[in-house]
Amino acid sequence: MTTVPTSAPADPNVLLEVNDLKKYFPIKGGVLRRTVATVKAVDGVSFAVKRGETLGLVGESGCGKTTTGRTVLRLEKATSGEVLFEGKDVLRSGSRQMKLLRRDMQIVFQDPYASLDPRITVGESIAEGLVIHNIGSSAERRERVREVLGRVGLHANQMNRFPHEFSGGQRQRIGIARALIMEPKLVVCDEPVSALDVSIQSQVLNLLKNLQREFGLTYLFIAHNLAVVEHISDRVGVMYLGKMVELAGRDDLFREPLHPYTKALISAIPSADPTTRRDRIVLQGDVPSPINPPQGCRFHPRCWIARDICKEQDPAFEEKRKGHWAACHFAGEF
Repeated sequence: MTTVPTSAPADPNVLLEVNDLKKYFPIKGGVLRRTVATVKAVDGVSFAVKRGETLGLVGESGCGKTTTGRTVLRLEKATSGEVLFEGKDVLRSGSRQMKLLRRDMQIVFQDPYASLDPRITVGESIAEGLVIHNIGSSAERRERVREVLGRVGLHANQMNRFPHEFSGGQRQRIGIARALIMEPKLVVCDEPVSALDVSIQSQVLNLLKNLQREFGLTYLFIAHNLAVVEHISDRVGVMYLGKMVELAGRDDLFREPLHPYTKALISAIPSADPTTRRDRIVLQGDVPSPINPPQGCRFHPRCWIARDICKEQDPAFEEKRKGHWAACHFAGEF
């Protein structure tokens, strides 16, 4: 089993541990609907998240980052691997224990338009978790809804409105309130600002940071925008074609990336300073299919430093420097 990359492997402050997580989706075909191929969406991912920190998970569309987040929460059934939340085995927990765990593990979905039920008021949506877990009386639930709406920058008198009466940014605040009302320890943020205008993105990001300080929240923040991840994350993990290729502290990773894929992603970040010149690295070709990933290093067909060993051997995901992990035969040699 792959070693979990943490700053201290036995650190009691680690809230979430993910070991060698895999999620394969079968492709059915023929009259008998037999499995004819497998999509390796997540293929052996390991990481850990410490209490109170934000771990950013980035990569191109289709790299498996959203599936990783959903599988960690058991919204998708894992093919294999291990997910430990405060030492409790999430993937092998029974329904009763899993219900208790879900109070401490919440998610903010990407699409604020699709994640809210249009048939019920936003107050009912926010209070739904309290109802399911039988927390408080009806009056107490309404009071908690009013309180949490105020915490996310909305008015308590808006709780009786329906989702179509709100803007995209307001809907995402409602989604955050719905996660926050359960007083969770871990929140998976699945691209929570990608569907919002740029001016609204900064407001939602600042809100998330303020709530983290106020409630001691831990975030697994999934995004494809590295500028957003740099703003909010303490550490950053980079995924490519179902695998983690680099994991390091935010400043260390953006200052000196060790994997060529990370370097290419960072080179594409626009600079606010017009006098700053950045050597743009344009990757050739398309991302290979997760149904039939390349032999050896999965990035080698698009890598400008690839050599023969890259085509034959899959590089181990190992600690190259203190707290800086990478899966590359020639880490930093570019």
